[in-house]
Order: sequence, then C-alpha cells, then structure tokens
Amino acid sequence: MLDLLIKNAVIVDGTGAPGRKGDVGVRNGKIVLPASGGQAKEVIDAEGLHLAPGFIDIHSHGDIVLGEEYGRLCKVSQGVTTEVGGQCGSSMFPINPDRMAETQVVLSVCRAEFPAEMKNWTSFKKYKEYVETLPLSANIKLLTGHSMLRLAVMGVENRKPTADELEQMKALLRESMEQGSLGMSSGLIYTPSCYADTEELIELSKVVAEYGGIYATHMRNESCDVVKSVEEAIRIGREAGVPVLISHHKACGRPNWGLPKQTLRLIEEANAAGMTVTADQYPYTASMTHLKMCIPPKYFALGAEKLTELLRDPAQRAAIKAEILDPATPFENQYINCGGFENIFISSLPETPEYAGMFVTEAAEKMGKEVFEAYFDLMVANKTVGNGIYYSMCDEDLCDIITAPNSVVGSDGICRGFTETTHPRAWGTFPHAVCFYHKQKGVLSLEAIIHKMTQLPAQRAMLDGKGVIQDGFDADLVLFDYEKLQDKATYTQSNELSEGIETVLVGGQIVYHDKKLTPATPGKLILHHKS
Repeated sequence: MLDLLIKNAVIVDGTGAPGRKGDVGVRNGKIVLPASGGQAKEVIDAEGLHLAPGFIDIHSHGDIVLGEEYGRLCKVSQGVTTEVGGQCGSSMFPINPDRMAETQVVLSVCRAEFPAEMKNWTSFKKYKEYVETLPLSANIKLLTGHSMLRLAVMGVENRKPTADELEQMKALLRESMEQGSLGMSSGLIYTPSCYADTEELIELSKVVAEYGGIYATHMRNESCDVVKSVEEAIRIGREAGVPVLISHHKACGRPNWGLPKQTLRLIEEANAAGMTVTADQYPYTASMTHLKMCIPPKYFALGAEKLTELLRDPAQRAAIKAEILDPATPFENQYINCGGFENIFISSLPETPEYAGMFVTEAAEKMGKEVFEAYFDLMVANKTVGNGIYYSMCDEDLCDIITAPNSVVGSDGICRGFTETTHPRAWGTFPHAVCFYHKQKGVLSLEAIIHKMTQLPAQRAMLDGKGVIQDGFDADLVLFDYEKLQDKATYTQSNELSEGIETVLVGGQIVYHDKKLTPATPGKLILHHKS
C-alpha cells in the first residue's frame, strides 16, 4: 500500500520532457511509479494542478540561519526542498573561537544574532553534530567557505599565506571534505577571501578534487572585468581538476551590459573541452550585499572597529570618496555600477533602522546632509554593518544567461527574520523564475525552466535521487496551481509568500500547505561522498 497517492496532476518531471497528466505514488519517502490504481493511506486529488520535483536552490545562504522558522518558511513556501549552502566564501565552519568577532562581522550580512554554540564549530564534524539537533523542513548540502579557512588561520590579513598557513587551511578543508562537504566556495569581493590570489585557490581546490567535490565562486568582478573573472574561475577548475559553479552570474553596470555573451561562450567552450562549468542566477536586475561594499575592500582588513574610527576622520572620508568616484580604483565599484547612490537601496541597518527602506539619496535628504557624508555617517553609526540592494543589471542579460545550456536558478537569498526587509529573491526566486522567464518573457517553456530548477542543479550539485519524478527517487515534490502561480515579494515588501504553491513534500512528508509550515521536519543534512 502507498503512503500517499497524488492523482490527476499535470506532471512536469524535471527532465524537460512535455508535461503529462497522471498519478504519482509515495512509499517510505520514495516515489512509486506507476501509481495508477494503487491503494493508498492518503489521496490528494490534484485535478487542475501541476506536480514537479521539489525545487533545488543551488545557491543558498540558508545554512547561516539553519533551523530558524523564518529561514525554513522562506524556502519551502516557494517550493524549495533542497538547498546548497555555504556559498560566497561564507560558511558556519570552521570557526576559530579567538576570532569570533571578525567572523561574525563577515557573516552579518546573513544573520543578525548568532547562537552561543558557534564557538564549538571548529570543524565540519562538530558543526554537523549541531545540525543534527535542528528542525529542518528542507534538505541541505554544504560547501566550506574559503573566507572561513582564512579567518581561522590568518584572520583578515591582506597578504599571501605562508607555506605553513596554506597547509593549515588545506588540513581544515580536507577534514571538511572527509566529513561530507560538497567542496569549497570563495567570495572574491569579500574579506578575507578577496585577499587570495589565483594560485592559493588552485592549491586549495586540489584538496577538493581529491574528494570529487566542486569549486563555487563569487568571482572577483561582476562588472568591467567579468570576462577576466570567468577566465580565472575556469582556470582554477581546470588546473585543480574540479567542476566549477559560477555564483549569481551577471554583468553589473550599464557599460558592461552584453558582456554575458562573451562569458557564456567561455563557459560553453570549457564544457565542450571536458570540464563541468555551471552558472547559477537569480532572476532579478538588482543585487544585494553589505551596504559597505561601496568602499574599496582594502580598508576591510582593518576590521569593523578600526574602519569605523577611520570613517570618522574628514580627511579619510575625502580620500575614500575620491577613490569611490575614480573608475580606475581597482575594486568592484558598486557606486559606479549603480550610477550613484540614487540606485542603492538601504535594506537594513541595525542601529538606525529608520533609514531602512530608503535609497541612500533619500536618507541623505532626511538627514539634511550631502549624500557621501550621510553614507559615511550611517556606516559609522552602524559600525559598517548593514545591507543594501544595488540596481545595476538589465533584462536582456538575465534572459541570455538563463537560456544558456549550463545555467540554473539559484536564489542567493538572505533572510534574517520575519520583519526585516530583504531582497525579494529570498522569498520569491523560484515562482518569479517561472513567471518572468516563461509567462512574461516567453524565453523558456514551463518544462525548460523547471528543468533548470530541478534535474540540472541536482546533477551539478551531485544530489543523487533528486530532481526528477522517477520511480525510486526521493519524494521531494511541489504541487502548484499554474494559473495562480505568482511571486508577491517586492523590494519594499520583501517577505511576502508566493501565490499558487499549494503543497510541498520533503521525503514524502508534507512540510508546507495552505501557506503554512506543517509540524513535519524531515529535512536532512546531505553528506557528499566521492562516487
């Protein structure tokens, strides 16, 4: 007897094949096909609804708020049943307890308050033991953050590691891989990952290669040097012998629109040559990260406290302002990419929340100050902590990237609570991808966009038994009303639940129904092992 029978659904199986009407059974957490005519303990009549594999968020920061109710709801409410966390160089392990303050500053973009147990997570093994105590609605697979390796061994120092320090980082990474990490991620605009050269990343990625893992990268530059950055990422993968996942692929800044035509060609050529190179993408024209990212990252090596003091000095402010305004200053210049502070939106500020929900220019007007002075004052008042949304991309590039054969959907979503404003991608990426690319733009069929949210990311993240409605696969499923499907999250009302997601199952158990989490928490930490 089946545990559950879903009848009369339009089945979009994840492979890209045309949808078909039929039944799907579930027994012991696995899909049972064929299911027609089978007896079941529970039956769902899905007449008028579509059934797809659970969506896979290949680019998640959900690991940093793992187990929290808001973190669980923001994912399963949009149909996500499996996440790949630890992206952009940031993970919750390995932790050096002596550098806790610096570590939490790096992670603050993703979390407001940190658990006391964090000091114990000196290895993946110890973090894994903690995760096993948490209620999980969805599954998660974890990367090891390069920033965490550097922080644990070197702090935030802007220099090459010594031979001994590199060996220490390798040892920490090797422990992570042995314990089941998927690989290593880098965040090459963030402290301290940005201080690594290509050779350091190759050497560390060679450890990942020993265990059949992947290298995921928030590249060095996603604007004027995006082509060079893709070339570097591919070089790292080629010389280390690892698959590459290029994070939230984009081209920021009007002068750089159209460059994805070149980067996508590089990715296709690498795959044709025998590599596996994938790009993930969120379907929005604005990005989100630390509000301090308008400042050249060389200053971040000072640490939050010293940088805050530096920004109190009028002479230092003038010097930094001049660097920001100079296109020749060598960093990912968010101010120039966005065309100024009028296109930079304040998402959150812990000490001055009254300015959240405004563009920086609006905050300056409210403060009665020149815009750079207002920006620096906000950074000082908040000790450089806060998040911003950066409007710098175009629809054509989004469509070019997602329609490329090696591109998949990933949210890059950051959710720090039920009430704090965030990027709408945290709550709406997957329904938005269907609505934007399929319903609105018409550049992909329903089956094609779902393939890029299910089977293809499952293959690239080596998630066995997931991503396809197939006999014996995990019963991670999403039942949705195609006609009603619509993301509701916006830049000002970011934490809105999507319409049309009817029921979500993880391991055969219903985790979301009627716009609510259920008490079921069948999600698991998925450990990676070399096949």
